[in-house]
Amino acid sequence: MTSRASKAVAATLATAALLAAPLSAYAAVSQPTLSEAAVTSVHTSRGTLVSAVPIARLKAAELDKAAVDAGFVGMPKSRYDVTAYRLIYRTVGPSGRSTTASGLVVLPDGRRGALTAAEYLHGTMATKEYAPSVDPESTDGLVTALFAGTGLAGVAPDYLGLGLGPGKHPYIDTRTETTASVDLLLAARSFALKHGVVLKRDVLVTGFSQGGRATIGVARALTRGEAGPFRLGAAHGVSGPYDLLGVELPAVFSGAVEPHVATMYLAYFTTAWDRTVGLYDDPRAAFRAPYAGIVEGLLDGTHSDDEIAARLPGSPAELFTKEFLAKLEHPAGRFRQALVQADRICKDWTPGVPVHLYSGTKDTDVVATNADSCAASLRARGADVRIHSMGAVDHFGTAMAAYPQIVRAFSRY
Repeated sequence: MTSRASKAVAATLATAALLAAPLSAYAAVSQPTLSEAAVTSVHTSRGTLVSAVPIARLKAAELDKAAVDAGFVGMPKSRYDVTAYRLIYRTVGPSGRSTTASGLVVLPDGRRGALTAAEYLHGTMATKEYAPSVDPESTDGLVTALFAGTGLAGVAPDYLGLGLGPGKHPYIDTRTETTASVDLLLAARSFALKHGVVLKRDVLVTGFSQGGRATIGVARALTRGEAGPFRLGAAHGVSGPYDLLGVELPAVFSGAVEPHVATMYLAYFTTAWDRTVGLYDDPRAAFRAPYAGIVEGLLDGTHSDDEIAARLPGSPAELFTKEFLAKLEHPAGRFRQALVQADRICKDWTPGVPVHLYSGTKDTDVVATNADSCAASLRARGADVRIHSMGAVDHFGTAMAAYPQIVRAFSRY
């Protein structure tokens, strides 16, 4: 579920440098700082655009080279040069209070009139500066730009608390993953108008890992009319942990998820859900010494994957107390209720368009049966769900195999 390569944490989407070289074209542009984004106090409507700055321009040939360098095979050729912008916009936090978030919007150069938006939702990242609108080596940014290279408007939220967003990221929080993504669409709509572009009503949504799960949440909001003028045009989720209670958590304890990967995910998940759900009164009740004193600080958004991995143990049993590990393995009470509610993303709505789910048989980060579970739940409500197995590939390999297909499919809209 990561979206940044690491020696100790399973690699995902982070190998190509999309924005590094072209940044020099905008070296003189004043960039908003984290503190500037954090102190914004004007209480305006959700989706209101606060600021927008250009951060890169790429020729079509540069996009195609970046795709090859990243390892994508069979990626459609880009037809347009593109310009990337970082937007800061108004949204809401877990408590419903107004806040800001940042995100990436990439427009095809020279195209005017009505364009379809393709929204890409990134995977797990514990570091603010790895977000799509900030990281000059973001492959999440590359995928977003590749959509624009086909003539679409590429949109990628950083999520709350990542990029230039204030505070900590509420990891695997369906509500704010959805609101941050929807509100960026609204901000992108007003921003695009300034460039002579009108975003069409139908939105194409896709995401990888954490973003695969978020794809279903955003698709649900679009279907329910919770995204202003927008509605769902397509939904393609890649390697998402759609069923936390029934599939992904049991996979952690069965060993189907690699222990060092599970340790990182569970540490991030536990500290984030303690803030939104309430899982422990004191870190010492959840984490063993010496980790109880460092885990929350490690996951504050300022540390790299390598720093985090180097200071965490190799297995959940070494990280958590025996009692808390049992709580994670056998959720009860408020924790279980929160998991049940979170897993409703595949159970309480019916898509009006086909849903595509991609998985890999060797994925030891997010096991493939997550897709089977989500598909079964949606089909029970009459949905058309198509599972695409990418074959004997791991988490990272699933994304590398899936995105050329998804970019091609979206380019037809």
